[in-house]
Amino acid sequence: MTAVLAPLPMILDEVEVVSVSRLSTSFVRIELGGACLADLGPDGPVHDQRFKLIFPGASGRVPAVTAAEDWYAAWLAQPEDERGHMRTYTVREVRGEGADTRLVVDVVIHPDDPASGPGARWASSVRVGDRLVTVAPRRGVAFGGIEFDPGNAGHLLLVGDETAVPAISSILECLPDGARGTAFLEVPHADDVLDVDGPVGVEVVWLPRGGVPLGERLHAAVVAHLGVPSPAGAADRTADDVDDLWETPTFSSSGEPLTGAGAAPRELGPHADLYAWIAGESGVVTALRRHLVRDLGIARHQVAFMGYWRRGVAMRG
Repeated sequence: MTAVLAPLPMILDEVEVVSVSRLSTSFVRIELGGACLADLGPDGPVHDQRFKLIFPGASGRVPAVTAAEDWYAAWLAQPEDERGHMRTYTVREVRGEGADTRLVVDVVIHPDDPASGPGARWASSVRVGDRLVTVAPRRGVAFGGIEFDPGNAGHLLLVGDETAVPAISSILECLPDGARGTAFLEVPHADDVLDVDGPVGVEVVWLPRGGVPLGERLHAAVVAHLGVPSPAGAADRTADDVDDLWETPTFSSSGEPLTGAGAAPRELGPHADLYAWIAGESGVVTALRRHLVRDLGIARHQVAFMGYWRRGVAMRG
């Protein structure tokens, strides 16, 4: 008798590009379909739900994946031109249901950058009918990948560069009508300012760079919003800053304890009613972390800081 394998705790399967829309200079919206997406999660609001895409490599063929617990090791063992490239994205929207379920993802591209990564290169030339592999949440199964967790905070601060725009846009659309706060989004070009729906109590501030160095406008806007200037040079990295920072109210990539100094209960610290969600380039995120936690004394369990990427370093998934 042939053993029946239990399904993996996530979707690991091929999907097909159903539609492609160029939203602006830097954003391409891609709609994915496939029978496997009938089981797509999460069960509740999408918020900043992460998932993965595996693009074809130099061979041009869809990478082979095996629906087994050791799928990642088996995929990684393939020659690079066969296994392709894996990258992480945010679920921008889930449309439809059952066999008609569609997974929408907004991908950042860099039209003038010959050194663009594989995800941006793929999105720049993608066509309807192209196929690739997704690793995505399965309904009813714990997948992780949602960091937005404001608890009972009364005021929200959402901050990100272009790589975090899809996540912040999704969070805004999932917020209850009575939510209050401010979202700051830095993007490369003026036409990258997108239409985003959110509660009337949450102000959305777009910051096109227009040639200004990455992160400068974002850092200045957040500091001004919080009302206390950064010390001189605070936007620059220091030797003890954390690279590839990923720190939420329950996890720190640096291994630092989340209790002790800077982690007083919300009601005791400054900005006691604040919850901050900050994502983007690691150096920019690190500088903002320093200002909120070290300079302002905001409790670390009131914040989520996520380094989505790092200047000069190719991310691997």
